[in-house]
Amino acid sequence: MVAIRVPKSMRSKRELLKHAPKIVENGKKMLILHGTKTSAVLNSVLADLFHLKRDHAVKYTKKNDSIRPFESGGETSLEFFSLKSDCSLLVYGSHSKKRPNNLVLGRTYDHHIYDLIKVVENLNLVGVDRIFVCTAISPTTVYMMHCALRLKPSGTSIPRMELLEVGPSMDLVVRQHRLPAQDLQKEAMKAPGHAKKTKNVTDNIIDGKRGRIYIPDQEIGKMTLTSDIKGLKRERRDAKKNKEHSKKLKVNPE
Repeated sequence: MVAIRVPKSMRSKRELLKHAPKIVENGKKMLILHGTKTSAVLNSVLADLFHLKRDHAVKYTKKNDSIRPFESGGETSLEFFSLKSDCSLLVYGSHSKKRPNNLVLGRTYDHHIYDLIKVVENLNLVGVDRIFVCTAISPTTVYMMHCALRLKPSGTSIPRMELLEVGPSMDLVVRQHRLPAQDLQKEAMKAPGHAKKTKNVTDNIIDGKRGRIYIPDQEIGKMTLTSDIKGLKRERRDAKKNKEHSKKLKVNPE
């Protein structure tokens, strides 16, 4: 588990709040990691996944020998990299004789491992397009095809549509999976409450945010006037000047 950091300044507190869970979350970012050894097929898969989410993906090319998903203590590095890169989706590729072309997909909640699944048998990578077709032929096997849409003449005003497989296409076989802990699942599945409505404040696209202020009736007759009022001071000052001016006129009548 990643140690909880206590902010010591307002700047660090603001930075931690950016990574904290929100009622309306930001777009999910994907973190792509390499194991100690990867095959050419896995490198192509990881590269294509990175290009699919280029604007919302972070890819580390350095080999990581400390990451061991599904093992006790082997997920600490995953949580650390998730916190460091602010990514909630994880993709980890590794290759070995026992488990060739191994691909681990995972999700995090509050930068803690939520669930993991290990997949991949055969891959055919050709290109990237718009349509994905996923077919579950058994509880543990899913066929995924990435297809391009082609419009062919049909003799009518509506063209005939064909799907052309362009890749990446995969035959996914579930090897391992792990469900989230009950307390973590309960926390992650909480539905956000409705935002508290601010009284006397309206917001629209044209006028923006506008507020209404209520001022009670002023009872001027009951208000006490003091000699510290600026208007009275100005009147006394003007009266003094007029008095001095009149004295000068009496001394010098010409």
